[in-house]
Amino acid sequence: MFSESFAEKFTDETLSECPVELTLERIGGRWKVLILHELFGGTRRFGELHRALPGITQKMLTQQLRELERDDLIHRQIYPQVPPKVEYSLTPLGQTLRPVLDALHAWGRTYAHQRQFPPKPSF
Repeated sequence: MFSESFAEKFTDETLSECPVELTLERIGGRWKVLILHELFGGTRRFGELHRALPGITQKMLTQQLRELERDDLIHRQIYPQVPPKVEYSLTPLGQTLRPVLDALHAWGRTYAHQRQFPPKPSF
């Protein structure tokens, strides 16, 4: 848990400098971590990502991919052919998130076990 001194250091004016907030701004939300998880398995096309993430709309997937690309976490490769072919992969910076997501996964498993949640499919 963060101490009061930590909270005092990060006022409204400096909150954007908080590394935790910065990280959550980049990978937070329902879909980004799941998209990154899929891309840890290798390069994927849009349709492959869409099928791998039940419940995500095409519009939301497009938005999330654009944000991840803007933040230099994924790379979009466009091939000049008909029909168009687009592939997504992790950038070197995106690859550095693997231990972060592995730590989140480990924490979630421990938490679920302690709280006796039923198991769900995992990474």
